[in-house]
Amino acid sequence: MQHPRQFLLGAQASTGFLPVCDHYSGVEARMRKSLQLQAELTQEFGTCVFDVTLDCEDGAPVGGEAEHAELVVALALGAAAGNRVAVRVHPVDHPAFEQDVATIAGRAGGRLAHVMIPKVESPADIERASRALRAAGAPDLPLHGLIESPAAVHRAFDIAAHPQLQSLSFGLMDFVSAHGGAIPSEGMGIAGQFSHPLVVRAKLEVASACHAHGKVPSHSVVTEFRDVRAFGEAARRAAREFGYTRMWSIHPDQIRPILAAFAPSAHEVETAAAVICAARDAQWAPISFAGKLEDRASYRYYWQVLERAHQTGQPLPAEVQGWF
Repeated sequence: MQHPRQFLLGAQASTGFLPVCDHYSGVEARMRKSLQLQAELTQEFGTCVFDVTLDCEDGAPVGGEAEHAELVVALALGAAAGNRVAVRVHPVDHPAFEQDVATIAGRAGGRLAHVMIPKVESPADIERASRALRAAGAPDLPLHGLIESPAAVHRAFDIAAHPQLQSLSFGLMDFVSAHGGAIPSEGMGIAGQFSHPLVVRAKLEVASACHAHGKVPSHSVVTEFRDVRAFGEAARRAAREFGYTRMWSIHPDQIRPILAAFAPSAHEVETAAAVICAARDAQWAPISFAGKLEDRASYRYYWQVLERAHQTGQPLPAEVQGWF
């Protein structure tokens, strides 16, 4: 029988699921520690529960971009088997962009999970990055984009439609500063970013654009990493209220709260497994389950619950483990 992932999701199966946490680091010592922590948590959870994105944009010192790119290549090639390693290169209009892609994708493209393009303004920026990957000999490497301006938010649906794009992130801090003081500084904080109308609108637009095209919406930086409770609540709201299925981490202390916030509850997992198994037994025809009609639309939802449980390292009922 066809695997539920392909049967229920079709083409979206190739773009709809990524680890729920994307951890960024750009300083050598922190990049090495991030990769070590990734390997440790992979062993703990039995699956790779977060990506490590090695950062060239904020990590490379001015004038040292080429040396930093070489370091990223060495770290990516030396990462443990099973680790998901990505890179954020410079924006497409930066002098180091072409060199970043040629060096990193050209030499470590087979080891990378994706390439993040910051400051994406239009579909043309994604297409330029796609051409650079082809020139580097890595034509199939997925692209992720970071939307950071009001104009880019306006074009989010067109950007998300690019076939090589796998995920879009919303860049809060640059978005706020792009408004010339019209959004107060509180808009960059935990409370303000979930309440200021312009920020809320932008977040929802990016998430909606991703879901319209089967891409992964990724909620970017929350800077208040010392307040674990408040950060956990922000991650929960991003997942439960704003439609994001992935979130950035900029400090190791943020990784576990993201996993917890984006993970389904044990009850949700048990229900999802029971529905999917009953649907399989009915050869995916409509069924009555606990007094409710279930059909392929709800099967799709419940399968996604199981996928998310697997991504976050949650234990799965024995009857569905064979699909993972």
